[in-house]
Amino acid sequence: MYNTKAYSAASATSPLASDTIARRDLTEHDVQIEILFCGICHSDLHMVRNEWGGGTVYPIVPGHEMVGRVTQVGSAVTKYKPGDLAGVGCMVDSDGTCPNCKTGLEQFCPNLTLTYNSPDKHLGGVTYGGYSDSIVVDERFVLRVPTNLDLAGVAPLLCAGITTYSPLRHWGVTKGNKVGVVGLGGLGHMGVKFARAFGAHVVVFTTSPGKTEDALRLGAHEVVVSRNADEMQKHAGSFDFILDTVSAKHDINAYLNLLRLDGNITLVGAPEKPLEISAFSLIMGRRNLSGSNIGGIAETQEMLDFCGEHNITADVEVIPIQKVNEAYDRLLKSDVKYRFCIDMASLKSE
Repeated sequence: MYNTKAYSAASATSPLASDTIARRDLTEHDVQIEILFCGICHSDLHMVRNEWGGGTVYPIVPGHEMVGRVTQVGSAVTKYKPGDLAGVGCMVDSDGTCPNCKTGLEQFCPNLTLTYNSPDKHLGGVTYGGYSDSIVVDERFVLRVPTNLDLAGVAPLLCAGITTYSPLRHWGVTKGNKVGVVGLGGLGHMGVKFARAFGAHVVVFTTSPGKTEDALRLGAHEVVVSRNADEMQKHAGSFDFILDTVSAKHDINAYLNLLRLDGNITLVGAPEKPLEISAFSLIMGRRNLSGSNIGGIAETQEMLDFCGEHNITADVEVIPIQKVNEAYDRLLKSDVKYRFCIDMASLKSE
C-alpha cells in the first residue's frame, strides 16, 4: 500500500476535510493515475450526507468523474503507458463472467464494484473515490481521454455524459427525430448537446423562463416553459424520445402525453418519491416509460471518442478542493452552470 492525500467526510454531518488514505500497490493488471480533475456529481452529495437509505460507510471519499495522467502500469497492462491521459468513471471492477459483463453492460453486473463506498476486495473496507491525488484501477475500467478537449470539461463526461449518451444511443435517436430534454442542469445540458450532435430536433422543457437563452446556446432548437399548458399542448403526440433528467417531484404524465405512437421517455433523474403514472398515458399511444443507468465501458469509450470528434465537453465551473463544501451548498440551490469540477492541483497545497 501507499498513502495519498484526499478529502473525506467523517460522518453525515461532517464537512469534507483534508485526509490521508491508503491505495493498493499495483497488481499486474493495474494502472496508477495521478488525478488532475474530478467532477462533482449530485450523487456525491447524497452519499456524503447519507441520504440514500443508510448505506454510506465513513470515512467516505467521493468522486467518480476523474481525468488524469498515467504514472505507473502493471506488468501485464497493454493499453496504457506512463504519460497517457486516462479517465475513471462510476465503476472500477465487475465479475467479468455474468451475462451482463459478457455483453458489455458492466453497469448491471450483480457484483459491480463502484468507484467509492463499495466493498474493496483488495484492501478490505470500502473503495475511495476521486477527491484524491491518485487512484489505482484495473486496466479494464480505465478509459482513453481525447487529447484535444479541455480536461476539466471532460471529467463530468464520465458520469453526466455517459448517463445521457447511453439512453439516446440505446433508443436509436438519430437525424430527423424530435427529442425532448426535461430539465436543464448537470444532466440536461449534456442531453441537449448529445441530442443535437446526433442530428435531432431538440426541445428543452424547463420551469425557468430565464434558462431559455442558455438552452438555445447549448443547442436546443426550441424551449418550452413546462408550466405553460398552451405551450405544452402544442407539442402533444409529437416526440420520438424524451430524456427526463429531473430529480424533483413532477408530473410525468404531462410528458408521456407528448410522445407519439411508440415513443419513449427515459428517466435518468431520480426523484425521492415515486412518480404517479396514469395508465392511460401509456395505453393510448403504446408509449414506453423506461430508465437508464450510466453505460458499459465500451459504450463509455465510444462516448468519449464521440466527444473528441464533435468537440463536446461539459460546461464546468472549476474550483479548488478547499471550496468543495461551499460547492455542495450551492449544488443544493442549483447554483452552478452546469457542473462543478475540482482542480486537483489544489490538493497538493494541503
